[in-house]
Amino acid sequence: MKCLLAKPVSSPNPFDDVQHVADLGMEHVYIKPRTPQLNGKVERSHRTDKEEFYQLLSYRDDVDLGKKLAAWEGFYNYDRPHGAHGGKTPYEVLREKLR
Repeated sequence: MKCLLAKPVSSPNPFDDVQHVADLGMEHVYIKPRTPQLNGKVERSHRTDKEEFYQLLSYRDDVDLGKKLAAWEGFYNYDRPHGAHGGKTPYEVLREKLR
């Protein structure tokens, strides 16, 4: 993950620690206020992560979350068909745009 896209919140949030995000080599980017078209993308991303990744974890024995997250990101970007892309993967769409 290279960038963390999040909506600003007033409540404590573990991802609000911008320094920690920078330590991981990521950029923390907030969406612009009053841009529901961007908020919908953030919310949909959270829903997909919850339904297809976090829900499958067993917190008693999942000690290497980093490896599992890397595998999930690879699957999500290179193998998982996306409805928003007409059944293509994000990688396939990117390759087409770069041609």
